[in-house]
Amino acid sequence: MRSPLVIIGNSEIAAMAFEYFHHDSAYRPVAFAVDAPFITAELFCGLPVVPLERVTELYPPDTHAAFVAVGDRQLNRIRMRMFDRANALGYRLATYVSSRAFVWRNVSIGRNCFILEHNVLQPFVTVGDDVTLWSGNHIGHRSVIGDHAFIASHVVVSGFCTVGPRSFIGVNATLADGVALGADNFVAMATVIAASTEDDGIYRGNPAERHRVPATRFCKVGG
Repeated sequence: MRSPLVIIGNSEIAAMAFEYFHHDSAYRPVAFAVDAPFITAELFCGLPVVPLERVTELYPPDTHAAFVAVGDRQLNRIRMRMFDRANALGYRLATYVSSRAFVWRNVSIGRNCFILEHNVLQPFVTVGDDVTLWSGNHIGHRSVIGDHAFIASHVVVSGFCTVGPRSFIGVNATLADGVALGADNFVAMATVIAASTEDDGIYRGNPAERHRVPATRFCKVGG
Protein backbone atom coordinates (compact mmCIF):
# COMPACT_ATOMS: atom_id res chain seq x y z
CA MET A 1 0.00 0.00 0.00
CA ARG A 2 1.30 3.45 -0.93
CA SER A 3 1.88 5.91 1.91
CA PRO A 4 -0.31 9.06 1.88
CA LEU A 5 1.68 12.24 1.26
CA VAL A 6 0.96 15.92 1.84
CA ILE A 7 2.88 18.23 -0.51
CA ILE A 8 3.73 21.59 1.05
CA GLY A 9 3.51 24.22 -1.68
CA ASN A 10 1.26 25.20 -4.59
CA SER A 11 3.71 26.43 -7.22
CA GLU A 12 5.22 24.79 -10.30
CA ILE A 13 7.68 22.89 -8.08
CA ALA A 14 4.70 21.46 -6.19
CA ALA A 15 3.06 20.42 -9.46
CA MET A 16 6.30 18.70 -10.50
CA ALA A 17 6.48 16.95 -7.12
CA PHE A 18 2.90 15.73 -7.53
CA GLU A 19 3.67 14.35 -10.98
CA TYR A 20 6.78 12.46 -9.91
CA PHE A 21 5.48 11.15 -6.58
CA HIS A 22 2.13 10.15 -8.10
CA HIS A 23 3.54 8.20 -11.04
CA ASP A 24 6.93 6.98 -9.78
CA SER A 25 7.07 6.43 -6.02
CA ALA A 26 5.76 4.50 -3.06
CA TYR A 27 3.84 7.61 -1.97
CA ARG A 28 0.30 8.69 -2.85
CA PRO A 29 -0.22 12.49 -2.82
CA VAL A 30 -3.50 13.35 -1.09
CA ALA A 31 -3.38 17.14 -0.54
CA PHE A 32 -1.38 20.34 -0.81
CA ALA A 33 -0.79 22.65 2.15
CA VAL A 34 0.27 26.31 2.21
CA ASP A 35 -0.15 29.24 4.58
CA ALA A 36 -3.74 30.45 4.40
CA PRO A 37 -3.00 33.85 2.73
CA PHE A 38 -1.38 32.02 -0.21
CA ILE A 39 -4.35 29.78 -1.02
CA THR A 40 -5.67 30.92 -4.40
CA ALA A 41 -7.92 27.95 -5.24
CA GLU A 42 -9.59 25.05 -3.45
CA LEU A 43 -7.94 22.48 -5.72
CA PHE A 44 -4.45 22.11 -7.17
CA CYS A 45 -3.61 19.24 -9.52
CA GLY A 46 -7.05 17.89 -8.63
CA LEU A 47 -6.28 17.65 -4.90
CA PRO A 48 -7.50 19.83 -2.00
CA VAL A 49 -5.39 22.79 -0.88
CA VAL A 50 -5.55 23.23 2.89
CA PRO A 51 -4.15 25.84 5.28
CA LEU A 52 -0.78 24.84 6.66
CA GLU A 53 -2.05 26.10 10.01
CA ARG A 54 -4.58 23.19 10.04
CA VAL A 55 -2.63 20.50 8.22
CA THR A 56 -1.90 18.32 11.26
CA GLU A 57 -5.61 18.32 12.14
CA LEU A 58 -6.68 17.31 8.62
CA TYR A 59 -3.75 15.04 7.70
CA PRO A 60 -2.10 13.84 10.94
CA PRO A 61 1.65 13.26 10.88
CA ASP A 62 1.29 9.83 12.48
CA THR A 63 -0.48 8.59 9.32
CA HIS A 64 0.89 10.92 6.61
CA ALA A 65 4.30 11.85 5.27
CA ALA A 66 5.10 15.31 3.91
CA PHE A 67 7.27 16.77 1.17
CA VAL A 68 8.31 20.43 1.02
CA ALA A 69 8.06 21.44 -2.63
CA VAL A 70 9.82 24.80 -2.76
CA GLY A 71 12.53 25.95 -5.16
CA ASP A 72 15.74 27.89 -4.69
CA ARG A 73 14.30 31.31 -3.84
CA GLN A 74 16.32 33.43 -1.41
CA LEU A 75 19.25 31.07 -1.87
CA ASN A 76 17.19 28.10 -0.64
CA ARG A 77 16.22 29.84 2.62
CA ILE A 78 12.46 29.61 2.06
CA ARG A 79 12.66 25.86 1.46
CA MET A 80 14.93 25.46 4.48
CA ARG A 81 12.48 27.30 6.74
CA MET A 82 9.54 25.24 5.48
CA PHE A 83 11.58 22.06 5.95
CA ASP A 84 12.22 23.03 9.58
CA ARG A 85 8.56 23.88 10.05
CA ALA A 86 7.31 20.57 8.62
CA ASN A 87 9.84 18.71 10.72
CA ALA A 88 8.66 20.54 13.85
CA LEU A 89 5.07 19.53 13.05
CA GLY A 90 6.18 15.91 13.37
CA TYR A 91 6.00 14.79 9.75
CA ARG A 92 8.21 12.13 8.27
CA LEU A 93 9.74 13.98 5.32
CA ALA A 94 9.65 11.97 2.11
CA THR A 95 12.45 11.79 -0.46
CA TYR A 96 11.89 11.23 -4.18
CA VAL A 97 14.52 9.43 -6.26
CA SER A 98 13.61 8.87 -9.88
CA SER A 99 13.49 5.28 -11.08
CA ARG A 100 15.53 6.59 -14.02
CA ALA A 101 18.39 7.86 -11.85
CA PHE A 102 21.55 5.80 -11.31
CA VAL A 103 22.28 5.60 -7.59
CA TRP A 104 25.05 3.28 -6.44
CA ARG A 105 24.28 0.89 -3.58
CA ASN A 106 26.20 2.74 -0.85
CA VAL A 107 25.02 6.28 -1.58
CA SER A 108 23.49 8.02 1.44
CA ILE A 109 20.49 10.31 0.79
CA GLY A 110 18.76 12.47 3.40
CA ARG A 111 15.18 13.60 3.96
CA ASN A 112 13.08 15.74 1.64
CA CYS A 113 15.38 15.29 -1.33
CA PHE A 114 14.16 15.61 -4.93
CA ILE A 115 16.40 13.65 -7.31
CA LEU A 116 15.13 13.61 -10.88
CA GLU A 117 15.83 11.50 -13.93
CA HIS A 118 19.29 10.77 -15.35
CA ASN A 119 21.23 11.81 -12.28
CA VAL A 120 24.31 9.68 -11.68
CA LEU A 121 25.40 9.27 -8.06
CA GLN A 122 28.62 7.31 -7.85
CA PRO A 123 29.90 5.14 -4.95
CA PHE A 124 30.26 6.65 -1.46
CA VAL A 125 28.38 9.86 -2.31
CA THR A 126 26.54 11.56 0.56
CA VAL A 127 23.52 13.78 -0.09
CA GLY A 128 22.24 15.77 2.89
CA ASP A 129 18.70 16.77 3.84
CA ASP A 130 16.44 18.86 1.59
CA VAL A 131 18.65 18.70 -1.51
CA THR A 132 17.33 19.13 -5.06
CA LEU A 133 19.17 17.51 -7.97
CA TRP A 134 17.37 18.48 -11.15
CA SER A 135 17.81 16.34 -14.27
CA GLY A 136 21.02 14.92 -15.68
CA ASN A 137 23.71 15.72 -13.10
CA HIS A 138 26.87 13.76 -12.34
CA ILE A 139 27.87 13.51 -8.68
CA GLY A 140 31.33 11.95 -8.49
CA HIS A 141 32.57 9.36 -6.03
CA ARG A 142 32.94 10.33 -2.36
CA SER A 143 31.49 13.79 -2.92
CA VAL A 144 29.26 15.35 -0.26
CA ILE A 145 26.27 17.58 -1.04
CA GLY A 146 25.34 19.75 1.95
CA ASP A 147 21.86 20.32 3.36
CA HIS A 148 19.39 22.54 1.46
CA ALA A 149 21.55 22.74 -1.70
CA PHE A 150 20.00 23.06 -5.17
CA ILE A 151 21.83 21.71 -8.22
CA ALA A 152 20.30 22.54 -11.59
CA SER A 153 20.58 20.36 -14.70
CA HIS A 154 23.70 18.89 -16.34
CA VAL A 155 26.11 19.89 -13.59
CA VAL A 156 29.33 17.89 -13.12
CA VAL A 157 30.49 17.54 -9.53
CA SER A 158 33.75 15.61 -9.77
CA GLY A 159 35.08 13.18 -7.18
CA PHE A 160 35.96 14.13 -3.58
CA CYS A 161 34.08 17.44 -3.78
CA THR A 162 32.06 19.16 -1.08
CA VAL A 163 29.09 21.41 -1.83
CA GLY A 164 28.33 23.73 1.08
CA PRO A 165 24.86 24.02 2.61
CA ARG A 166 22.26 26.22 0.89
CA SER A 167 24.42 26.63 -2.21
CA PHE A 168 22.99 26.87 -5.72
CA ILE A 169 24.80 25.51 -8.78
CA GLY A 170 23.50 26.57 -12.19
CA VAL A 171 23.02 24.64 -15.42
CA ASN A 172 26.16 23.15 -17.03
CA ALA A 173 28.51 24.24 -14.24
CA THR A 174 31.53 22.07 -13.38
CA LEU A 175 33.43 21.43 -10.15
CA ALA A 176 36.91 19.97 -10.53
CA ASP A 177 38.18 17.07 -8.41
CA GLY A 178 38.54 17.81 -4.73
CA VAL A 179 36.90 21.24 -4.77
CA ALA A 180 35.21 22.46 -1.60
CA LEU A 181 32.39 24.84 -2.52
CA GLY A 182 31.65 27.14 0.41
CA ALA A 183 28.33 27.53 2.18
CA ASP A 184 25.80 29.93 0.62
CA ASN A 185 27.51 29.99 -2.77
CA PHE A 186 25.71 30.97 -5.97
CA VAL A 187 27.40 29.42 -9.00
CA ALA A 188 26.20 30.83 -12.31
CA MET A 189 25.44 28.57 -15.27
CA ALA A 190 28.40 27.21 -17.26
CA THR A 191 30.83 28.30 -14.53
CA VAL A 192 33.98 26.23 -13.99
CA ILE A 193 35.05 25.95 -10.35
CA ALA A 194 38.67 24.79 -10.44
CA ALA A 195 39.62 25.74 -6.86
CA SER A 196 37.84 25.79 -3.51
CA THR A 197 35.66 28.81 -2.77
CA GLU A 198 34.85 31.01 0.22
CA ASP A 199 31.49 31.09 1.99
CA ASP A 200 28.78 33.49 0.84
CA GLY A 201 30.10 34.07 -2.68
CA ILE A 202 28.79 34.53 -6.21
CA TYR A 203 30.97 32.82 -8.81
CA ARG A 204 30.80 32.98 -12.58
CA GLY A 205 33.01 32.42 -15.61
CA ASN A 206 35.72 30.04 -16.79
CA PRO A 207 37.79 30.05 -14.71
CA ALA A 208 35.39 31.22 -12.04
CA GLU A 209 35.75 34.70 -10.54
CA ARG A 210 34.08 35.88 -7.34
CA HIS A 211 31.49 38.63 -7.66
CA ARG A 212 32.03 41.61 -5.35
CA VAL A 213 28.51 41.39 -3.83
CA PRO A 214 27.94 38.59 -1.28
CA ALA A 215 25.47 35.94 -2.41
CA THR A 216 23.22 36.37 0.62
CA ARG A 217 22.86 40.07 -0.18
CA PHE A 218 22.46 39.57 -3.92
CA CYS A 219 19.79 36.90 -3.42
CA LYS A 220 17.86 39.05 -0.91
CA VAL A 221 18.03 36.56 1.92
CA GLY A 222 15.87 37.44 4.88
CA GLY A 223 16.25 36.49 8.52
